[in-house]
Amino acid sequence: MPRPNNEKQRPNNKKQRPFVKICCISSTEEASTAIAAGASAVGLVSAMPSGPGIIDDHTVRRIAAGVKPPTATFLLTALQYAQEIIAQHNYCCTTTIQLVDRVAPGELHILRKALPEVQLVQVVHVVDDDSVREAVDVSSLVDAVLLDSGNQRLAVKELGGTGRTHDWKLSSQIVSACKVPVILAGGLGPSNIAQAIGTVKPYGIDLCSSVRTDNRLDNSKLSALFEAVHSANANRETL
Repeated sequence: MPRPNNEKQRPNNKKQRPFVKICCISSTEEASTAIAAGASAVGLVSAMPSGPGIIDDHTVRRIAAGVKPPTATFLLTALQYAQEIIAQHNYCCTTTIQLVDRVAPGELHILRKALPEVQLVQVVHVVDDDSVREAVDVSSLVDAVLLDSGNQRLAVKELGGTGRTHDWKLSSQIVSACKVPVILAGGLGPSNIAQAIGTVKPYGIDLCSSVRTDNRLDNSKLSALFEAVHSANANRETL
């Protein structure tokens, strides 16, 4: 995933394919399965108030250590304060930190200074027009924005893994307004990925439950997903 610059980062040639992150990876075997299927990144979910795929930091560290470049490893963290996030990352040693809850601008500045080589991805849970403004405001402080379908207003926060889609028209507005890569998540799978890519035109996609059977990665579902992704991207390139 590229660092932001003055031009919007999106696939712009026929050899480049959308960035695909397979999330909720729970073992080195699952990571290998996802990577063999074509994943650009694997998501490792640390302690969360709710949602699937949660593993302890020791398991995050072990899986991340076994993943070789160029595949990215994402530490999903619900922490909101820089020093806590830095300590967690220094133990887990992933290439990327995915911030699933809001993190104040001052904390993001501390993270960037302390971890200059680590990619920062801020999740924005798309609800309404305020979400568009939130995404645009934070985009200058991080390397990418990830759009999901959680709800931070609940007593027990939903910070991802809901399996729900959101309003892709709002997501499309965010992609158009941001100069950093935008990754789309939330209820995606082989059946709707073409529509999602065609509507939102994201830099990449992120998914979990739709490629699993009985909570395990399913090779046939992974194959169907990547076939749908390649087909959707081919159609996109001819427009």
